[in-house]
Order: sequence, then structure tokens, then C-alpha cells
Amino acid sequence: MCGIVGYIGEQQVAPLLIQGLKRLEYRGYDSAGIVVSKNGHLEVRKEAGKIAELEKLIQAEPVEGWYGIGHTRWATHGPPNTRNAHPHLSEKGDFAVVHNGIIENAGTLRKLLQERGHVFTSDTDTEVLVHLIEEVYTTGEGRATESLERAVETALTQIEGTYGIAVVSTRDPGKIVVARLGSPLLIGVGENGETFVASDAAAVIAHTRDVIYLNDGDMATITKGGYTVHRPKHGPVDRPINRVDWDLSEVERGGYDHFMLKEIMEQPETLRETMRGRLLEEEGGVKLGGLQGMDEELRQAQRVVILGCGTSWHSGVIGEYLLEDLARIPCEVEYASEFRYRRAVVEPGTIAIPISQSGETADTLWAMREAKQQGATTLGIVNAVGSTIPRETDAGVYLHAGPEIGVASTKAFTSQVVVLAMITVHLGRLRGTLTQSRGREIVRALKQLPEQVAEILKMDDEIKKLAEQYKDSKNFLYLGRGYNFPAALEGALKLKEISYIHAEGYPAAEMKHGPIALIDENMPVVVIAPKDAVYDKVRSNIDEVKARGGCIIAVVSQDDDELEKVVDHVIRIPRTHDALTPILASVPLQLLAYHIAVLRGANVDQPRNLAKSVTVE
Repeated sequence: MCGIVGYIGEQQVAPLLIQGLKRLEYRGYDSAGIVVSKNGHLEVRKEAGKIAELEKLIQAEPVEGWYGIGHTRWATHGPPNTRNAHPHLSEKGDFAVVHNGIIENAGTLRKLLQERGHVFTSDTDTEVLVHLIEEVYTTGEGRATESLERAVETALTQIEGTYGIAVVSTRDPGKIVVARLGSPLLIGVGENGETFVASDAAAVIAHTRDVIYLNDGDMATITKGGYTVHRPKHGPVDRPINRVDWDLSEVERGGYDHFMLKEIMEQPETLRETMRGRLLEEEGGVKLGGLQGMDEELRQAQRVVILGCGTSWHSGVIGEYLLEDLARIPCEVEYASEFRYRRAVVEPGTIAIPISQSGETADTLWAMREAKQQGATTLGIVNAVGSTIPRETDAGVYLHAGPEIGVASTKAFTSQVVVLAMITVHLGRLRGTLTQSRGREIVRALKQLPEQVAEILKMDDEIKKLAEQYKDSKNFLYLGRGYNFPAALEGALKLKEISYIHAEGYPAAEMKHGPIALIDENMPVVVIAPKDAVYDKVRSNIDEVKARGGCIIAVVSQDDDELEKVVDHVIRIPRTHDALTPILASVPLQLLAYHIAVLRGANVDQPRNLAKSVTVE
């Protein structure tokens, strides 16, 4: 969730750290800071609020040096203020640490260190770590005084929890020591001995495309001469250099007011990229290179379990409907955050599918590991190439949607549903439960999606006018049935995430089992009502809302002239295969949420309290 960046080289480090932190702003944060090694001292500059506030501080109190580390914090332990911002210094100022993750035994360690005379100045769990490193280095515990690496390694043996850390020290100058367990870190390999460390490739892409993704349990030392990676008790290890295949322009707004709007508008192209080279129209099938060699496991599979959080969970529910309807395989969707702790039963022949845009979502990662430990075959659906989930799953499919910077997921969601549809076709054809003609029908519908989404996006001005009418509403209800129930959930989530309006998604038929009590003339109700297999049922639900004075915004098929006479507003979408309607229905709801949030003055790309990549449980 937080962001880490570090640099060693010939350039002045402070501007590079600030630039890197700005590239990580999208992850969500409430404070920022840097520490620079200067003339044998560690100079810290940190400030609550946005990075712009930190820049003002550095302009007032400049700092020079050729190596250092920086951090953007999303509060977990202690309120968001300057005192709790990273980096954290040891008592004598000889060690500095930035940290992503949670130290679960921080309370016990804090008490122990206080008994040994350490004085704490923050409420964070991270400060425990820097005092602990100082303690083991000073006392020589485990021969830690030999090096900073040894001190960090020894300290980490006493830590319970997760971490991605970077450490510098005046006791062992000229190096940055990093370590990872459950929180992503990478090394950026630059030119002329320049080396970077970051929690996300976006922080270093302006300087290098060559990155090394660290595995859980890895430690690394970064110096002017380069880097070394090792595993405690095992010695040096080789980690491959990966080439980042996206451009700097993809993490810039490109003339749009917000990343979210840019990413909504990119969906025709991102859907093309997700499907490029994968559709076999005449055969009524798909070709998924990431599943090569998995045919026997897939053919013999008895059950699918989809694991996800938030938007990825919603796409997983659509996947459940797809897999059971078209591939005829039992499927269930689990909240990843609950799966690990409820002693779930993973039966033989289970395929576990973790879905995560970042590939680093902590709950999803641990749920996937739990399923794998119990014998499941794991297939990842991930956008971020080289992230942890695709490195640990047995196989998987990348989205190829490009970096998603806006905290509220848009293009990744629609690409996730497309990938789930392609996996369904693959499974159905492989297992003989989907005929060639039905497979051809779905593949042809998939091919039409980019143009259909482009057609919907032309309604942007129309949807903005609609948003102006409802921007001051206090509550929204979103209804859908069948494949479009998860789309209703996702529409409601988008609105509440970025506009802070309370919104709930419900199966339309469940409305009369409780939520109907909320309906009056002040309650906008968004109903997804395309002409599909349950159209007549949804029409009845619409009549129930109107009978109670509700105001209805209906997402309808282009050729539907009936509902326009009944509802207050219609948003028309093209006809497609019933199973793919959630993709088309979601796009106007993304735009509606976006425009309402902008009109309310909300920070669309960095909504309060949220982070892009949730790397803590």
C-alpha cells in the first residue's frame, strides 16, 4: 500500500527520490519523507499530507547526497501525521528505515526495547524495527556488528508479520540494505553503476526498464558498484532481470484530467490487447499461452474456487456464472480475506484462480498459498507482469491492460471479465461441455466488445449531464439479475469509492426482502435491464420501485423502446451475448461514478483512506 524508493549513484539523490515518490502517489498515502546520507550524517525530511508539502520543506531546508531512501505512508499504526511519517531514525540517528507491511509483534518488541533504554518518538510499528536493528548492531548479537546486512538479518529473525524494507546507516555507509516478506520490492538496474530500489516499477521507469523482482525471504545490498541478492542461511542467489514492457506515457495522464478518466477511455484498446492473438473464431475456441501444458489438469478438474477482493471479487462472481453456465463446472467465489481463516476445504481436483490487478494483494496472495498448500492447482489472473502471484501460481493469464494508476479499478475489471470468459471457453471446449457453435458465438461476441465499448464512451457528455442531477444524492441502490447482479455490485462500489456516496448493489429480486423499505423519491435506483434471459423479471422489479415513488436510471439495450416510458432516465448499450453484458453495462456506470465524484470535488485518483495495492492483511 505504501511506496518505497531508493537510489545510489552519481546524481543528487533528493530530486530523484521526490520524482519516484510522485510516481507512487497513485498507491494511496497520507504522508511522505526521505532520508539522505550527507557527510556522515543522515538527513531526514518528512511531512504529513501530499508530496507537494514535502517538496516545500526540502526547498526551505535543502539536502544533498548521492544515496538515500524515500517513502509514502498509508497509516496502519498511529494517525497520519509528521511524527509517524517515514523514514524513522534510531535513537542516535545512526540508522534509518522505511517499511511497508505490518509488524504483528510490535507491542511486545517495543516493551522489550523500552526496558533496555530505548526511547520511542512515534506510534508506528516501523520504529520498533529501526530500534531493533540498532540494538543488535550495538550489542553485537549474532555477530551483527560485522555489517549492516547482518544486523538487519538478525533483527528480522525477531519480527512477526510482513515487510518490505530499505535501511541505511552511518555505521556502514555507502549501501542500502533491503528485504522482502509479503510486501513487494524490486531493484532497478541503471547505467554507469546507478541502482534503484522501489516497491513498484512506476517509480523507476523514467530511468531504467531493467528490474529484478525480489522473492519473499530475499535480502539485497545495493551499492555504487551494483547489487547482490542473498537469502539468509542460504547465501547468494541469482534473480533474473526483467524488461518492463510499458512506456512512461502509460503512467502519465496524457491530457486527461484524471487517470481514472484516461483508463475508462482506454478500454476499447485494453480489451483488444487482452484478446490479441488469443481468439480462434472458426474453431470456437481460444489459445491461452499461459495455460500451455495444463490441459490434463483442466480436463480432470472437479471444482473451481475463485479468490479475490473488491473489484476482483466482483469479476470473480461473473466468472462463477460463466464457468457454471457455459463450462458446466462447479464454481464458487471466495473473499480472499476470509478464505485463509475459515478452514476452507480444498478437495482433490480443485482449480484455484486468484484474481489481482497488482498481483501483490496480500489477502489474495495468502489465500492462493493456502489453496496451493492444500493441493489445488493454481491459475493466476493478473495485470502486473512479474508480480508475486504469477511467479507462484502453476499457470495463469495476464490481462495486458497496461498499468492502472487510478485507485478505483476500471480497465482491469473489464479485462478480468474478458479473461474469465476466455478461460470459460477454453475449459468448456476442452471438457466437451461447450459446443463449437456456442464457442464460436461467444468468441464473435468477444471480438465485437472493443467497438461496442467505444460506442458507449461517446455518451460521456450525456452521462455527465445525468451526474449533475444526482451529485447531491445521499444514497444509491444498484440492481441487477443474473450476470448483471455482479455488475450492480461493481457499479455501487465505484460510486462509493470515489464520491463517498453510500451505495449498495443487490440482486433485483432481493430488493423486496428488505431494501425496498429504503425507496422513496429521494433514492436514485440504478437498474441494469438489458434484453436478456431475465428481462421480464427485471421489468417487474422496476414496476415495484416505481410504485413506491423511486427514481430509476435504467441501463437498457439499444433497441428497447418500452422501458423509456417507465423509468426516469435510460442509458443505452449495444446488444451482446448475455454472458458479456456486464462488461458493457459497467462502462457507463464507471463514467457516472466518475462525473458525480468530480462534481462533488472529490480526489478521484486518490480517494480518501484507499490504496491502489493493498499489501497488508
